[in-house]
Amino acid sequence: MRILYINHYAGSPQHGMEFRPYYLAREWVKAGHEVHMLAADYSHLRQHNPVLSSNYADQDIDGIRYTWCKTPKYEGNGLKRVINIFRFLGRVMGLSGRYLKQWRPDVVIASSTYPLDTVPAAFIAGKTGAKLVYEVHDLWPLTPVEVGGMSPKHPFIRLLQWAEDFGYKKADTVVSMLPCAKDYMMAHGMAPEKYVVIPNGVDVAEWQGASEPLPAEHRMRLAELKADRRFIVGYAGGHGLANALDFLLLAASQLQGDKLHIVLVGDGPDKAALVAQAQQLGLTNVSFLPSIPKRAVPAFLAECDALYIGWRKLPIYRFGINPNKLFDYLMAAKPVVHSVEAGNDMVAEAGAGISVGAEDPAAIAGALRRIMNTTANERGRMGAAGKSYVLAKHDYAVLARRFLQGIR
Repeated sequence: MRILYINHYAGSPQHGMEFRPYYLAREWVKAGHEVHMLAADYSHLRQHNPVLSSNYADQDIDGIRYTWCKTPKYEGNGLKRVINIFRFLGRVMGLSGRYLKQWRPDVVIASSTYPLDTVPAAFIAGKTGAKLVYEVHDLWPLTPVEVGGMSPKHPFIRLLQWAEDFGYKKADTVVSMLPCAKDYMMAHGMAPEKYVVIPNGVDVAEWQGASEPLPAEHRMRLAELKADRRFIVGYAGGHGLANALDFLLLAASQLQGDKLHIVLVGDGPDKAALVAQAQQLGLTNVSFLPSIPKRAVPAFLAECDALYIGWRKLPIYRFGINPNKLFDYLMAAKPVVHSVEAGNDMVAEAGAGISVGAEDPAAIAGALRRIMNTTANERGRMGAAGKSYVLAKHDYAVLARRFLQGIR
Protein backbone atom coordinates (compact mmCIF):
# COMPACT_ATOMS: atom_id res chain seq x y z
CA MET A 1 0.00 0.00 0.00
CA ARG A 2 1.19 3.51 -0.83
CA ILE A 3 0.45 6.08 1.89
CA LEU A 4 0.79 9.83 1.44
CA TYR A 5 0.93 11.46 4.88
CA ILE A 6 0.48 15.26 4.86
CA ASN A 7 1.50 16.73 8.21
CA HIS A 8 2.74 20.32 8.37
CA TYR A 9 4.64 19.78 11.64
CA ALA A 10 5.89 16.19 11.18
CA GLY A 11 9.17 15.56 12.96
CA SER A 12 11.61 12.72 13.52
CA PRO A 13 14.17 11.60 16.10
CA GLN A 14 16.78 13.85 14.47
CA HIS A 15 14.50 16.89 14.21
CA GLY A 16 12.28 16.68 17.28
CA MET A 17 8.53 16.67 17.69
CA GLU A 18 5.93 16.08 16.60
CA PHE A 19 6.66 12.35 16.65
CA ARG A 20 3.32 10.64 16.00
CA PRO A 21 3.52 10.76 12.16
CA TYR A 22 7.05 9.34 12.26
CA TYR A 23 6.18 6.47 14.59
CA LEU A 24 3.08 5.45 12.65
CA ALA A 25 4.87 5.72 9.30
CA ARG A 26 7.83 3.71 10.54
CA GLU A 27 5.53 0.87 11.62
CA TRP A 28 3.82 0.93 8.22
CA VAL A 29 7.20 0.75 6.48
CA LYS A 30 8.13 -2.24 8.64
CA ALA A 31 4.90 -3.90 7.51
CA GLY A 32 5.89 -3.48 3.84
CA HIS A 33 4.01 -0.29 2.94
CA GLU A 34 5.51 2.73 1.17
CA VAL A 35 5.11 6.04 3.00
CA HIS A 36 5.73 9.55 1.71
CA MET A 37 5.63 12.32 4.32
CA LEU A 38 4.97 15.93 3.33
CA ALA A 39 6.00 18.49 5.96
CA ALA A 40 6.99 22.15 6.20
CA ASP A 41 10.67 22.86 6.67
CA TYR A 42 9.88 25.28 9.52
CA SER A 43 7.89 24.32 12.61
CA HIS A 44 7.86 25.95 16.04
CA LEU A 45 7.63 22.47 17.57
CA ARG A 46 10.93 21.06 16.36
CA GLN A 47 14.28 21.36 18.07
CA HIS A 48 16.06 21.25 14.70
CA ASN A 49 14.46 22.30 11.42
CA PRO A 50 15.89 21.13 8.08
CA VAL A 51 17.69 23.77 6.02
CA LEU A 52 16.52 24.03 2.41
CA SER A 53 18.27 25.69 -0.52
CA SER A 54 15.27 25.17 -2.84
CA ASN A 55 11.49 24.90 -2.52
CA TYR A 56 11.59 21.15 -1.86
CA ALA A 57 14.04 18.62 -0.46
CA ASP A 58 13.65 14.85 -0.15
CA GLN A 59 15.16 12.89 2.72
CA ASP A 60 15.00 9.22 3.69
CA ILE A 61 14.47 8.69 7.42
CA ASP A 62 14.19 5.04 8.48
CA GLY A 63 12.60 4.08 5.17
CA ILE A 64 10.12 6.98 5.17
CA ARG A 65 10.49 9.43 2.29
CA TYR A 66 10.18 12.91 3.75
CA THR A 67 9.62 15.82 1.38
CA TRP A 68 10.34 19.11 3.14
CA CYS A 69 8.49 22.12 1.75
CA LYS A 70 10.11 25.53 2.09
CA THR A 71 8.04 27.94 4.23
CA PRO A 72 8.75 31.25 6.01
CA LYS A 73 9.67 31.37 9.69
CA TYR A 74 7.28 32.73 12.29
CA GLU A 75 6.90 33.33 16.00
CA GLY A 76 3.68 33.08 17.97
CA ASN A 77 0.25 32.84 16.41
CA GLY A 78 0.12 36.03 14.36
CA LEU A 79 -0.03 36.82 10.67
CA LYS A 80 3.36 35.24 9.91
CA ARG A 81 2.12 31.85 11.08
CA VAL A 82 -0.93 32.18 8.83
CA ILE A 83 1.38 33.00 5.92
CA ASN A 84 3.45 29.93 6.80
CA ILE A 85 0.31 27.76 6.68
CA PHE A 86 -0.79 29.02 3.27
CA ARG A 87 2.72 28.75 1.85
CA PHE A 88 2.83 25.09 2.93
CA LEU A 89 -0.56 24.40 1.36
CA GLY A 90 0.65 25.99 -1.86
CA ARG A 91 3.78 23.83 -1.82
CA VAL A 92 1.64 20.70 -1.36
CA MET A 93 -0.47 21.65 -4.37
CA GLY A 94 2.75 22.27 -6.27
CA LEU A 95 3.70 18.64 -5.69
CA SER A 96 0.32 17.24 -6.73
CA GLY A 97 1.67 16.35 -10.18
CA ARG A 98 4.18 13.99 -8.58
CA TYR A 99 1.39 12.06 -6.88
CA LEU A 100 -0.95 12.11 -9.89
CA LYS A 101 1.66 10.73 -12.29
CA GLN A 102 4.85 9.41 -10.72
CA TRP A 103 3.73 7.87 -7.39
CA ARG A 104 -0.01 7.40 -7.09
CA PRO A 105 -1.03 6.83 -3.45
CA ASP A 106 -3.65 4.37 -2.21
CA VAL A 107 -4.28 6.41 0.94
CA VAL A 108 -3.96 10.16 1.51
CA ILE A 109 -3.90 11.39 5.12
CA ALA A 110 -4.57 15.04 5.99
CA SER A 111 -3.03 15.38 9.43
CA SER A 112 -2.23 18.90 10.63
CA THR A 113 -3.65 20.74 13.60
CA TYR A 114 -5.51 23.13 11.35
CA PRO A 115 -8.02 21.57 8.87
CA LEU A 116 -7.05 23.43 5.69
CA ASP A 117 -4.86 20.58 4.46
CA THR A 118 -8.04 18.58 3.87
CA VAL A 119 -8.40 20.54 0.60
CA PRO A 120 -5.16 19.53 -1.20
CA ALA A 121 -5.44 16.06 0.31
CA ALA A 122 -8.97 15.67 -1.08
CA PHE A 123 -7.78 16.94 -4.49
CA ILE A 124 -5.00 14.34 -4.69
CA ALA A 125 -7.21 11.54 -3.37
CA GLY A 126 -10.00 12.43 -5.79
CA LYS A 127 -7.68 12.43 -8.81
CA THR A 128 -5.99 9.14 -7.87
CA GLY A 129 -8.93 7.21 -6.43
CA ALA A 130 -7.14 6.97 -3.08
CA LYS A 131 -8.88 6.68 0.26
CA LEU A 132 -9.01 10.02 2.07
CA VAL A 133 -8.31 10.07 5.82
CA TYR A 134 -8.84 13.16 7.94
CA GLU A 135 -6.70 12.78 11.09
CA VAL A 136 -7.87 15.19 13.80
CA HIS A 137 -5.33 16.32 16.41
CA ASP A 138 -7.29 19.20 17.96
CA LEU A 139 -10.66 20.67 17.18
CA TRP A 140 -9.97 23.71 15.02
CA PRO A 141 -11.40 26.31 14.78
CA LEU A 142 -13.07 25.59 18.13
CA THR A 143 -9.73 25.70 19.95
CA PRO A 144 -8.67 29.21 18.84
CA VAL A 145 -12.22 30.40 19.55
CA GLU A 146 -12.60 28.88 23.04
CA VAL A 147 -8.96 29.06 24.12
CA GLY A 148 -7.59 31.93 22.07
CA GLY A 149 -10.67 34.13 22.32
CA MET A 150 -11.06 34.65 18.56
CA SER A 151 -14.48 35.56 17.25
CA PRO A 152 -16.32 32.76 15.41
CA LYS A 153 -17.20 35.44 12.84
CA HIS A 154 -13.57 36.23 12.04
CA PRO A 155 -12.92 35.50 8.32
CA PHE A 156 -10.03 33.12 9.10
CA ILE A 157 -12.14 31.24 11.64
CA ARG A 158 -14.97 30.97 9.11
CA LEU A 159 -12.51 29.54 6.58
CA LEU A 160 -11.22 27.02 9.12
CA GLN A 161 -14.78 26.01 9.97
CA TRP A 162 -15.57 25.44 6.31
CA ALA A 163 -12.42 23.30 5.92
CA GLU A 164 -13.21 21.25 9.04
CA ASP A 165 -16.76 20.53 7.88
CA PHE A 166 -15.41 19.73 4.40
CA GLY A 167 -13.02 17.18 5.93
CA TYR A 168 -15.72 15.43 7.95
CA LYS A 169 -18.00 15.16 4.92
CA LYS A 170 -15.39 14.32 2.28
CA ALA A 171 -13.14 11.87 4.14
CA ASP A 172 -13.65 8.13 3.88
CA THR A 173 -12.35 7.76 7.45
CA VAL A 174 -12.01 10.28 10.29
CA VAL A 175 -9.23 9.31 12.70
CA SER A 176 -9.63 11.18 15.98
CA MET A 177 -7.04 11.41 18.74
CA LEU A 178 -9.78 12.75 21.00
CA PRO A 179 -11.92 9.99 22.54
CA CYS A 180 -14.99 12.10 23.26
CA ALA A 181 -15.41 14.07 20.02
CA LYS A 182 -17.78 11.86 18.01
CA ASP A 183 -20.96 13.85 18.70
CA TYR A 184 -19.23 17.13 17.85
CA MET A 185 -17.94 15.74 14.57
CA MET A 186 -21.32 14.31 13.65
CA ALA A 187 -22.88 17.73 14.27
CA HIS A 188 -20.45 19.08 11.66
CA GLY A 189 -21.32 16.59 8.96
CA MET A 190 -19.43 13.38 9.74
CA ALA A 191 -21.25 10.08 9.20
CA PRO A 192 -20.93 8.05 12.44
CA GLU A 193 -19.43 4.99 10.73
CA LYS A 194 -16.39 7.06 9.67
CA TYR A 195 -15.25 7.69 13.25
CA VAL A 196 -12.17 5.82 14.51
CA VAL A 197 -10.23 6.72 17.69
CA ILE A 198 -6.46 6.23 17.42
CA PRO A 199 -4.77 7.97 20.37
CA ASN A 200 -1.12 8.87 20.73
CA GLY A 201 1.27 6.27 22.05
CA VAL A 202 4.84 5.24 22.77
CA ASP A 203 7.62 3.58 20.86
CA VAL A 204 8.18 0.55 23.08
CA ALA A 205 11.52 -0.17 21.43
CA GLU A 206 12.90 3.09 22.86
CA TRP A 207 12.30 1.68 26.32
CA GLN A 208 13.80 -1.77 25.69
CA GLY A 209 17.38 -0.73 24.95
CA ALA A 210 19.74 1.58 26.74
CA SER A 211 18.47 5.15 26.78
CA GLU A 212 20.62 8.12 25.87
CA PRO A 213 22.49 9.34 28.97
CA LEU A 214 21.52 12.57 30.67
CA PRO A 215 23.67 15.68 30.27
CA ALA A 216 26.17 16.29 33.08
CA GLU A 217 24.16 19.23 34.46
CA HIS A 218 21.11 17.03 34.96
CA ARG A 219 23.06 14.13 36.45
CA MET A 220 24.78 16.39 38.96
CA ARG A 221 21.59 18.09 40.14
CA LEU A 222 19.73 14.82 40.55
CA ALA A 223 22.68 13.31 42.42
CA GLU A 224 22.70 16.27 44.82
CA LEU A 225 18.99 15.85 45.54
CA LYS A 226 19.37 12.12 46.12
CA ALA A 227 22.31 12.71 48.45
CA ASP A 228 20.02 15.03 50.41
CA ARG A 229 17.40 12.22 50.49
CA ARG A 230 14.83 14.30 48.64
CA PHE A 231 11.68 12.80 47.16
CA ILE A 232 12.00 13.85 43.52
CA VAL A 233 8.92 14.80 41.51
CA GLY A 234 9.73 15.14 37.83
CA TYR A 235 8.21 16.98 34.91
CA ALA A 236 9.55 16.61 31.35
CA GLY A 237 7.99 18.65 28.58
CA GLY A 238 7.00 22.06 27.31
CA HIS A 239 6.88 25.12 29.53
CA GLY A 240 3.86 26.80 27.98
CA LEU A 241 0.54 28.18 29.10
CA ALA A 242 -1.31 24.91 28.47
CA ASN A 243 0.96 22.98 30.85
CA ALA A 244 -0.32 24.89 33.92
CA LEU A 245 3.08 24.83 35.62
CA ASP A 246 2.30 28.09 37.41
CA PHE A 247 -0.17 26.17 39.56
CA LEU A 248 2.48 23.53 40.29
CA LEU A 249 4.77 26.30 41.55
CA LEU A 250 1.99 27.61 43.79
CA ALA A 251 1.62 24.07 45.13
CA ALA A 252 5.38 23.91 45.72
CA SER A 253 5.13 27.02 47.92
CA GLN A 254 2.91 24.96 50.24
CA LEU A 255 5.48 22.13 50.40
CA GLN A 256 8.55 24.11 51.45
CA GLY A 257 8.82 22.22 54.74
CA ASP A 258 8.61 18.76 53.11
CA LYS A 259 11.52 16.63 51.91
CA LEU A 260 10.17 16.94 48.37
CA HIS A 261 11.81 18.57 45.37
CA ILE A 262 10.30 19.31 41.96
CA VAL A 263 12.55 19.08 38.90
CA LEU A 264 11.26 20.69 35.69
CA VAL A 265 13.05 19.66 32.50
CA GLY A 266 12.29 21.42 29.23
CA ASP A 267 11.92 24.76 27.52
CA GLY A 268 9.07 26.84 26.18
CA PRO A 269 7.65 30.34 25.81
CA ASP A 270 6.71 30.66 29.49
CA LYS A 271 9.89 29.30 31.05
CA ALA A 272 11.37 32.72 31.87
CA ALA A 273 8.10 33.78 33.52
CA LEU A 274 8.00 30.54 35.52
CA VAL A 275 11.58 31.01 36.73
CA ALA A 276 10.66 34.55 37.78
CA GLN A 277 7.56 33.27 39.59
CA ALA A 278 9.64 30.71 41.49
CA GLN A 279 12.04 33.44 42.55
CA GLN A 280 9.21 35.71 43.68
CA LEU A 281 7.75 32.86 45.75
CA GLY A 282 11.17 32.15 47.24
CA LEU A 283 11.00 28.50 46.21
CA THR A 284 13.96 26.39 47.28
CA ASN A 285 12.27 23.12 46.37
CA VAL A 286 12.09 23.61 42.59
CA SER A 287 14.84 23.22 39.98
CA PHE A 288 14.65 24.22 36.30
CA LEU A 289 16.84 22.27 33.89
CA PRO A 290 17.24 22.58 30.09
CA SER A 291 15.41 20.36 27.63
CA ILE A 292 16.92 16.99 26.74
CA PRO A 293 16.72 14.76 23.64
CA LYS A 294 13.68 12.52 23.52
CA ARG A 295 15.86 9.42 23.78
CA ALA A 296 17.22 10.72 27.10
CA VAL A 297 13.76 11.16 28.64
CA PRO A 298 13.63 7.56 29.98
CA ALA A 299 16.89 8.15 31.85
CA PHE A 300 15.47 11.27 33.52
CA LEU A 301 12.15 9.68 34.45
CA ALA A 302 13.98 6.68 35.95
CA GLU A 303 15.68 9.03 38.43
CA CYS A 304 12.38 10.42 39.71
CA ASP A 305 10.19 9.04 42.51
CA ALA A 306 6.95 10.40 41.03
CA LEU A 307 5.89 12.46 38.02
CA TYR A 308 3.55 15.38 37.43
CA ILE A 309 1.33 16.51 34.58
CA GLY A 310 -1.24 19.29 34.74
CA TRP A 311 -3.77 21.11 32.61
CA ARG A 312 -5.61 24.38 32.62
CA LYS A 313 -9.32 24.40 33.30
CA LEU A 314 -10.58 24.75 29.74
CA PRO A 315 -13.96 23.71 28.28
CA ILE A 316 -12.22 22.38 25.15
CA TYR A 317 -10.93 19.44 27.18
CA ARG A 318 -14.46 18.06 27.42
CA PHE A 319 -13.67 16.28 24.15
CA GLY A 320 -10.79 14.43 25.77
CA ILE A 321 -7.03 14.80 26.11
CA ASN A 322 -4.21 12.79 24.59
CA PRO A 323 -0.84 13.97 25.97
CA ASN A 324 2.33 12.40 24.60
CA LYS A 325 4.28 12.93 27.78
CA LEU A 326 1.78 10.94 29.83
CA PHE A 327 2.52 7.78 27.83
CA ASP A 328 6.23 8.21 28.54
CA TYR A 329 5.39 8.71 32.21
CA LEU A 330 3.39 5.49 32.31
CA MET A 331 6.11 3.55 30.48
CA ALA A 332 8.55 4.71 33.16
CA ALA A 333 6.43 2.79 35.71
CA LYS A 334 6.34 5.74 38.07
CA PRO A 335 3.27 7.00 39.98
CA VAL A 336 1.71 10.10 38.43
CA VAL A 337 -0.03 13.10 39.96
CA HIS A 338 -2.54 14.32 37.38
CA SER A 339 -4.19 17.73 37.73
CA VAL A 340 -7.05 17.67 35.23
CA GLU A 341 -10.67 18.29 34.34
CA ALA A 342 -11.40 16.59 31.02
CA GLY A 343 -13.60 14.11 29.22
CA ASN A 344 -11.12 11.33 30.03
CA ASP A 345 -8.45 10.64 32.64
CA MET A 346 -5.99 7.88 31.77
CA VAL A 347 -4.22 8.04 35.12
CA ALA A 348 -7.45 7.27 36.95
CA GLU A 349 -8.46 4.68 34.36
CA ALA A 350 -5.16 2.86 34.71
CA GLY A 351 -4.93 3.21 38.51
CA ALA A 352 -1.51 4.75 37.94
CA GLY A 353 -1.51 7.54 40.51
CA ILE A 354 -3.61 10.32 42.01
CA SER A 355 -5.88 12.66 40.03
CA VAL A 356 -7.03 16.03 41.34
CA GLY A 357 -8.83 19.02 39.86
CA ALA A 358 -7.19 21.45 37.48
CA GLU A 359 -5.81 24.81 38.64
CA ASP A 360 -6.01 23.81 42.33
CA PRO A 361 -2.65 24.38 44.08
CA ALA A 362 -3.88 23.06 47.44
CA ALA A 363 -5.14 19.83 45.85
CA ILE A 364 -1.92 19.43 43.87
CA ALA A 365 0.18 19.94 47.00
CA GLY A 366 -1.97 17.44 48.88
CA ALA A 367 -1.61 14.84 46.12
CA LEU A 368 2.17 15.27 45.98
CA ARG A 369 2.39 14.88 49.74
CA ARG A 370 0.19 11.76 49.62
CA ILE A 371 2.35 10.20 46.90
CA MET A 372 5.48 10.95 48.91
CA ASN A 373 4.02 9.39 52.07
CA THR A 374 2.68 6.32 50.25
CA THR A 375 4.70 3.15 50.73
CA ALA A 376 7.28 2.20 48.12
CA ASN A 377 5.27 -0.97 47.41
CA GLU A 378 2.12 1.02 46.70
CA ARG A 379 3.98 3.43 44.43
CA GLY A 380 5.43 0.43 42.65
CA ARG A 381 1.95 -1.02 42.17
CA MET A 382 0.73 2.26 40.67
CA GLY A 383 3.70 2.41 38.33
CA ALA A 384 3.26 -1.19 37.21
CA ALA A 385 -0.45 -0.61 36.54
CA GLY A 386 0.36 2.40 34.37
CA LYS A 387 2.95 0.50 32.35
CA SER A 388 0.61 -2.44 31.76
CA TYR A 389 -2.08 -0.01 30.61
CA VAL A 390 0.10 1.77 28.07
CA LEU A 391 1.57 -1.45 26.66
CA ALA A 392 -1.89 -2.84 26.06
CA LYS A 393 -3.44 0.27 24.54
CA HIS A 394 -0.77 2.71 23.36
CA ASP A 395 2.06 0.80 21.71
CA TYR A 396 2.61 2.43 18.30
CA ALA A 397 2.96 -1.02 16.73
CA VAL A 398 -0.61 -1.73 17.87
CA LEU A 399 -1.90 1.74 16.95
CA ALA A 400 -0.43 1.57 13.43
CA ARG A 401 -2.29 -1.68 12.74
CA ARG A 402 -5.51 -0.27 14.15
CA PHE A 403 -5.14 2.83 11.98
CA LEU A 404 -4.99 0.83 8.75
CA GLN A 405 -7.78 -1.48 9.91
CA GLY A 406 -9.92 1.59 10.47
CA ILE A 407 -9.28 2.71 6.88
CA ARG A 408 -10.16 -0.69 5.45
